Amino acid sequence: MKKNLAEFFGTALLLMAIVGSGLMGFTLSDGNSAMALLVASIITGISLFILVTLLISVSGAYFNPLVSFMMYWEKKIKLKEFFQLSLSQVLGAIVGVAVIHSTFDIKLLQLSNIERGGIPYYLSEIISSMVLLSVIYFGSKKAKQQLPFLIGLTVMCGHWIASSTFFANPAVTIGRMFTNSFAGIQYVDGGLFILSQMIGLIIFIAIFVRRKSTK
Repeated sequence: MKKNLAEFFGTALLLMAIVGSGLMGFTLSDGNSAMALLVASIITGISLFILVTLLISVSGAYFNPLVSFMMYWEKKIKLKEFFQLSLSQVLGAIVGVAVIHSTFDIKLLQLSNIERGGIPYYLSEIISSMVLLSVIYFGSKKAKQQLPFLIGLTVMCGHWIASSTFFANPAVTIGRMFTNSFAGIQYVDGGLFILSQMIGLIIFIAIFVRRKSTK
C-alpha cells in the first residue's frame, strides 16, 4: 500500500508540474510556444529530480508503467505489483491533471484536441522511451546516487531534442489526454504514442535486459 500511494502521489505531482508549467508558461508568454516549452522542460526536470530523490526509497519512484514493467522483467517486483503500481500511476496522472486544472479555474478534466500525430512523432516516442529506460537501467547500476539528477536532466533535454517532446510514459500520456492545454494530446495520437512507447520498451528489453533465471 505504501508503494502504491507513493506512486499515485508522485505521478500526480509530476502531472501537476507538467500541465501547470505548460499553462503558466503559455499564458505569461502570450502564446509563445518556445517559451512555454522552455518553462515546461525546466520545471518537469526539476520536479522529477525532487520526486525521485524523495520517493526512490519508498516505491522505487518509477512513476511510469514502462519502468514498472522493466522492474518486473528483472524480477525486482512481482506481476501483481506491476499491475498495482501501473494502475496507481495512471490514476495519479489523471487526478494530478484535475487538481492543477482546479487551481487555474478551468474544467477539471477535458478531452484534448491537441494534435501530435505522424510517423516522426511515433518514431520519436520509440527512441525517447529507449533513452529513458537506458538512463534508468544503466544509471541504477553505475551511478545510483546520481540517478534522480540523471533522470531529471534526461527529460529536460528530451523536451528539446525529441519532436514528440519526450512523453516516454504511458501514464503521463493518458493524463495529458485530459487537458486541452499546451501539454495536451488528443486520445487518438495518445493511443499511438503509448503503442510506440511499448515498442520502445520491447526493443530495449530484447537488446539489453537479460531476465534472471529462477533458482
